[in-house]
Amino acid sequence: MKVLLVCSQGMSSAICAKALQEAAKKDGIDMSVSECSTQAFAEEIKNGYAIGLVAPQIRHRYDVLKAQATDAGVPCVLIQPQGYTPLGGSKLLAQIKSELGDLK
Repeated sequence: MKVLLVCSQGMSSAICAKALQEAAKKDGIDMSVSECSTQAFAEEIKNGYAIGLVAPQIRHRYDVLKAQATDAGVPCVLIQPQGYTPLGGSKLLAQIKSELGDLK
C-alpha cells in the first residue's frame, strides 16, 4: 500500500513516515510512505496512493489538499497530533485503519 504524507516543505514528515512504516511492518502490512510538500501534492497524489495524510502544522491548508485528493479519487485525512511524532506510528496506523478499514 502506498501512502503520501504532506507537510509544509516535505521534510519534517520524514520521522513520522519512518515511524508509520515501522508500525505497519510490525502489524504485517506492506506499506511504503512517501513525503511531499504542499506545492507538489496535487500532482503527486495522482500516482496510485491509497491515502493522503496531512501534517498537523498545515491544517490550515487541509480543505484545499483534501479537495485535490478527492479530485484524484484518494481519501485524505488530517493527522492527529499524537500520530505525528517519532513514537506515534501506531497511532497514525490506527487512524489510517479507521479511514480505510482493515488493511490485512
